[in-house]
Amino acid sequence: MASVTEIGRRRTAPALGTFERYLTVWVALCIIAGIVLGRLLPGPFQALGRMTVAEVNIPVAVLIWLMIVPMLLKVDFGALHRVAEQWRGIAVTVGINWLVKPFSMAALGWLFIGWLFRPLLPPAQIDSYIAGLILLAAAPCTAMVFVWSNLTDGEPNFTLTQVALNDTIMVFAFAPIVGLLLGLSSITVPWSTLFLSVVLYIVVPVIAAQLWRRSLLAHGGPHGGAAALAQTLRKLQPISLVALLATLVLLFGFQGEQIVKQPLIIALLAIPIVIQVYLNAGIAYALNRALGVPHNVACPSALIGASNFFELAVAAAIALFGFQSGAALATVVGVLVEVPVMLSVVRIVLRTRSWYARAGAV
Repeated sequence: MASVTEIGRRRTAPALGTFERYLTVWVALCIIAGIVLGRLLPGPFQALGRMTVAEVNIPVAVLIWLMIVPMLLKVDFGALHRVAEQWRGIAVTVGINWLVKPFSMAALGWLFIGWLFRPLLPPAQIDSYIAGLILLAAAPCTAMVFVWSNLTDGEPNFTLTQVALNDTIMVFAFAPIVGLLLGLSSITVPWSTLFLSVVLYIVVPVIAAQLWRRSLLAHGGPHGGAAALAQTLRKLQPISLVALLATLVLLFGFQGEQIVKQPLIIALLAIPIVIQVYLNAGIAYALNRALGVPHNVACPSALIGASNFFELAVAAAIALFGFQSGAALATVVGVLVEVPVMLSVVRIVLRTRSWYARAGAV
């Protein structure tokens, strides 16, 4: 993933490293590894599943922090003062992220999982699958949006400001939105676990990352601070991705039996996820065009509006519903489709630049 300081030097280096470019392949391999290991070595997986404190699985919590903290380290909350500079693009993205995307995903979940695909899915897991989809859409992406913005020649200051604003909103809005939509879906909301998840996987990582960031910038001096931050991010990048893949191996170690029996589940869960990405990206892109927002702001706005903070979704699903839940599986399917689908959105906004310009926005 590109660091914040690298975003300004667009096109000087590949925006997607080899590991990120083939993330879908690695995820698929982890699915296979998890299923095989779960069937061959059920004892160790069950032992890891029992390592919980206050309904929080300790091995998963450690892996999630290793995933999330490096991503939040990139976020400069000092950029919030720039919100007014591109207020139309900011307004579109905030509206899509918090007023449209969670509710559109819930509606798609009810339509496809709760109705159209119901005969093809395990009846006991229907509500859990819908809950996982809601969790997936309830938090906007924090890390990969820097990559998507770079690939579209997006305005780096807008991207940075938008991510900082979204993360600030997420601290306060994630739990109420999830609770509301789960309640509308007639799914019992474990409020204490939900708030604990917000504290463990949003509040604590945000505080830890910002303290670490300030320390790096301060000790590096006026000129060396940015370099120290960039160097730290480069070192942490593989750790974050390996932690994500290790979490997936654990998840599929528990989910393996169910998936082997019904492999169609993953394809069915992917359908509403893919639709909501294109739907929300399209709405954001069209609104920006109608409002006369520059193309280099509209592109990251559409991409931020469509992508998900799947690391947080996976963590929350495990904490709320457990390793073997349909919710956990649904969030992992989001990881599986994220990169190829978002890359297709990148190609669409680049190829429609001339159409966008005809509105007088560029």
